Amino acid sequence: MQRLNFNAYPLRFKQTGEKISVFDEIRKKFIVLTPEEWVRQHVVHFLLTEKKTPKSLLNVEKLLLVNGLAKRYDVVVYNPDGSIQILVECKAPHVKISQSVFDQIARYNLSMQSQFLMVTNGLDHYFCRMDYENQQYVFLPALPDYEPTTVRS
Repeated sequence: MQRLNFNAYPLRFKQTGEKISVFDEIRKKFIVLTPEEWVRQHVVHFLLTEKKTPKSLLNVEKLLLVNGLAKRYDVVVYNPDGSIQILVECKAPHVKISQSVFDQIARYNLSMQSQFLMVTNGLDHYFCRMDYENQQYVFLPALPDYEPTTVRS
């Protein structure tokens, strides 16, 4: 797989026939290794290792209803009170991060109301804090380290 703009993490792999799988620490199972999964697993380890996110507050690839349509988010970091601190959208390295990718995460965030958003293809990372009062993204050079917060008023 392609080298990404993340630190090297101790990922576990297994091969079954022609398929290579990577172990997901959150889902506790091996997942077929696709380019997007390669990015997703790096994001999970980035959040656990670099941002000190508790494993118990991370969630990966869960169903989400957006305007009545079933979608799947990539990674979510929860606060202890159940509110969402970070919503992450992962793309394969060959997928350019475009306005349509930000539109996608913004649609997901309409119902999730995350404090921070991260969009990455493993090569380019974009981080922002949501300013709900002014209805805008505030782009950041990096995500802050994990610190539990409560739902904003």
